[in-house]
Amino acid sequence: MSVWGRWTAGFLAFPIAGLVGRAAAGPVDDVMSALVGGGVTGAVIGAGQVFVSSGRLSLPRWSVATAAGSGLGLLLGAALVGYRTDLGSLALMGAVEGVLLGVAQACALPRAARLPWLWAAAMPLLWATGWTVTTLAGVGVDVRFTVFGATGALTFSALSGVLLHRLLPPTVTDRAAGSDSLREVDA
Repeated sequence: MSVWGRWTAGFLAFPIAGLVGRAAAGPVDDVMSALVGGGVTGAVIGAGQVFVSSGRLSLPRWSVATAAGSGLGLLLGAALVGYRTDLGSLALMGAVEGVLLGVAQACALPRAARLPWLWAAAMPLLWATGWTVTTLAGVGVDVRFTVFGATGALTFSALSGVLLHRLLPPTVTDRAAGSDSLREVDA
């Protein structure tokens, strides 16, 4: 399977992470549920993304960055929109969460990554898109999930996978072998 295909398949981590986050904190309807639920959800998503990156991303760095960015981002985004779940509110909440998530993850990319701040710049748009697609797909977002649903996750993963593939160069071994394998270039 290609690099992009593996990353896109990682969308499955999102619904699992959402269930774990909701079990940990309940619906996102106050500061603590947003912070804890977002952090737990982010940790699970981060671990899933590391798994599908075939070793290219560092488990501790990426998972901690994703947990911190998601927890703080969901806290700020959800509070900003008053915990509302209409399409505009969720898109704005996603964009705010994407800012913090993108910065945190950009810092966790391997040093050899090209233009890591491009990742940070793309996350607000991609995270807002995930919420928009989920809402338009008719998912019952009014129950205040910690992350967008599988339809939004599939869209997010497919689009972010294209970007990640461009940012993470192949390793020296991969270039020699002509492979597009995802092994972490450096820690």
